[in-house]
Amino acid sequence: MDNIYKEFKSPEKAANLVKLKAFRKFESTTDAMKAAVCMVDGKLDKNLKSLLKDVVKKDSLGVADSKLGGLISDKVGINCLNDEKTQELMRGIRSQFESLVAEVSEDQNKAYSLGLSHGLSRYKLKFSPDKVDTMIVQAINLLDELDKEINIYAMRVREWYGWHFPEMGKIVTDNLQFAKVILKMGTREKCKDFDFSDILEEDIEAELKEVAEVSMGTEIGELDVLNIKALSEQVQDLMEYRIQLFDYLKNRMNAIAPNLTVMVGELVGARLLAHAGSLLNLAKQPASTVQILGAEKALFRALKTKHDTPKYGLIYHASLIGQTPSKHKGKISRVLAAKTALAIRVDALGDSEGATVALEGRAKVEQRMRELESRGNSASVGNGKVHSPTKAYAKDTSQGGSYNTASDVAMESSKRKRDDSSDSDDSDKQKKKKSKKEKKEKKEKKEKREAPDSPEAVAEPTPKKAKKEKKEKKEKKEKKKKSKD
Repeated sequence: MDNIYKEFKSPEKAANLVKLKAFRKFESTTDAMKAAVCMVDGKLDKNLKSLLKDVVKKDSLGVADSKLGGLISDKVGINCLNDEKTQELMRGIRSQFESLVAEVSEDQNKAYSLGLSHGLSRYKLKFSPDKVDTMIVQAINLLDELDKEINIYAMRVREWYGWHFPEMGKIVTDNLQFAKVILKMGTREKCKDFDFSDILEEDIEAELKEVAEVSMGTEIGELDVLNIKALSEQVQDLMEYRIQLFDYLKNRMNAIAPNLTVMVGELVGARLLAHAGSLLNLAKQPASTVQILGAEKALFRALKTKHDTPKYGLIYHASLIGQTPSKHKGKISRVLAAKTALAIRVDALGDSEGATVALEGRAKVEQRMRELESRGNSASVGNGKVHSPTKAYAKDTSQGGSYNTASDVAMESSKRKRDDSSDSDDSDKQKKKKSKKEKKEKKEKKEKREAPDSPEAVAEPTPKKAKKEKKEKKEKKEKKKKSKD
């Protein structure tokens, strides 16, 4: 038929043109959801396979999606069609679906389709790489802010309590221990009465108790102690929550980006993710961008001023770069960025769970580190070749490893030849230098003669002028004597 869409304008015409051959209803919404998910992922559901095998035997099957048709022809062995006429036929069936399929009413069809669409959208949202890693981005941003807040609060506690017990700040360096000690003892006079073995080490505890007796701090009231304790409680709570948040971040990074965590660690990997926006955006970046991610200001400043561009950004804080000496950090950061870029792409687009590519990549980076260290330790020439031992000191296997005396004569003769050649070369060089100097002097003399007007060339005085100058000098002398007299 030429105009199929005209035949589907009314239900009666559609019923004359198309008839329902088979219909199988899903038993539950979970079964329908599984079938829809399989269609989205490009797979065939078991129920669909069995239905097609029962219904279609010799005829060809019209399919709306060409990829689905390829799957059916490969796995079930049914010839599938996907052309303009099949597409028109599908549109017509959708427009008259309620009249053609009597087993499902119009209200039921709307409710089923709405429930299935909601479930499918939840599935897409749950397994989308753009959405899952937002948890990591939020967690690392919160962790950085928590670190700032804890530092500010801890410094405020130290400064506040330092007026009462200033010596304690140098003895107890850890902020969490400092807050716990304040919460336990309050004022320094009660330091003797308490046991701090669960908080401090024995040496630090003994020193703290000794210094508390001879402290130079001022006295404070009960209200001051209450306020300092309240702030110490906040420091303690924040630090405990930070530990909990770090554990959560570790678990999320190992689940979402295991290869990235193996290469650069949890914190650096999470910061790279947060800086790029998502795991998929980070996977699109080349290795050169991953290397300097986080050093954008320095990069553009270097490009403006035409200076050297930065060698590393956030990746500088990775453990592998921290282990290398400073002269090799640029090379290792380049190698690490290349392997990290591959690991990120496997995490974002691969199906495997757990670290796969990163284990091999980390081993290669460590091998490169060892190579660079061994090169630096070995004695090298300017062209990068390592010194080899001379023939005189090489082992002679024929004489049982004894010293090769025959090579001494060769060494001496070669030395003499070198010395003679070096002496002759030196004498030739000296002769050439002398001849060059003589030529230069001759040229300078010629130029002076030819150019008498030049400032270097001074004309010799004539005898007449010399006599006049003498007379003038005598007359001046006589005038001076007369004036003195």
